[in-house]
Amino acid sequence: MKDLKEIREEIDAIDSQIVSLYEERMQLTSEVAEYKISVGKQVLDKQREIEKLERVMGQSKEENRYGVGELFEQIMAMSRKRQYQLLRQHGRTQEFGFVRVESLPFCTKQVVYQGTEGAYSQQAMKAYFGDQVTGRHVDTWRDAMEAIGRGEADYAVLPIENSSAGIVGENFDLMLEYDNYIVAEQTIKVEHALLGLPEAEISDIRTVYSHPQALMQSVDFLDAHSEWDRVKAPNTAVAAKRVLEEQNKEHAAIASEVTAQLYGLKILKSNINYSEENSTRFIIVGGEKVRTAAAGKVSICFEAAHESGSLYRMLSHFMFNNLNMVKIESRPIKDKSFEYRFFVDLEGDLGDGAMQNALLGLQEEALYLKVLGNY
Repeated sequence: MKDLKEIREEIDAIDSQIVSLYEERMQLTSEVAEYKISVGKQVLDKQREIEKLERVMGQSKEENRYGVGELFEQIMAMSRKRQYQLLRQHGRTQEFGFVRVESLPFCTKQVVYQGTEGAYSQQAMKAYFGDQVTGRHVDTWRDAMEAIGRGEADYAVLPIENSSAGIVGENFDLMLEYDNYIVAEQTIKVEHALLGLPEAEISDIRTVYSHPQALMQSVDFLDAHSEWDRVKAPNTAVAAKRVLEEQNKEHAAIASEVTAQLYGLKILKSNINYSEENSTRFIIVGGEKVRTAAAGKVSICFEAAHESGSLYRMLSHFMFNNLNMVKIESRPIKDKSFEYRFFVDLEGDLGDGAMQNALLGLQEEALYLKVLGNY
């Protein structure tokens, strides 16, 4: 029997041969890319790859069949990615129509946010645009998107995810339904308080109003008062306004302390959300494809074939181009049971060569791709 050192030396020798053969193959790949560029041929040739996999798998021993298939599938994927790099170097780029600007342009309109005065969305708006911004509230997130489409607003402020409660799925879906784009983001620390009428005490409370996410973020506090009814409201500020209007000291709202001051309510208990690090990320959405000079994040959405390995193949474009994926979420595709589209945030800029390489690959290989913003 060979000792381990001898076996490893033989493996190292084989690996060196593999490296040499890989580099030789990639040189031929470059020649393939030059040919395809000259004739305008698409990089991905699905039928050719299927035939190739069948042939190499048929040449292998039965116990190695699927391993050989996986190996060559990866080799061909890397060859395609190299070809995308060469395509870009020959001027075949995809900017997706985003115009680079020094700062966000304003017209004569305003910014809209969902809820009513005192909502966290309003706080996010002021944190990003400043206290002097002209803003107005609308009833729903869809109304905010519609206001941009009708030319009634320059921008809308939408919550997209909370560090404790997760994503706001409806707003991910709205980003595909409307021809609007993310131009900026703003994170707001969430500090929920229990608000009641000036004469109320905690012992009086029987019903609590708030947005479903605020109720979820305060679940530990609420579970300690399991006798209270929990009633969903469209927004935390709407919940506070309802308490004021009903003038029932048995009713309370979960909202911010800013909201308490706005509506003249009493803070019955501060910091009731279960995580002190709780924060909500808001996106600033506009109707124009613009990216500022300081942009450092790209958000995209894509759909992959409903087959084994398809998601990995899409994500491998980021790895091959050394792009850092900072977030991925899935959302169900309407009218396709148990099939999903994927939302991804990447560090980088649309002007970066690596980003262009990756997106060019996705453009050719994904079933659907939309760049949601560069901000």
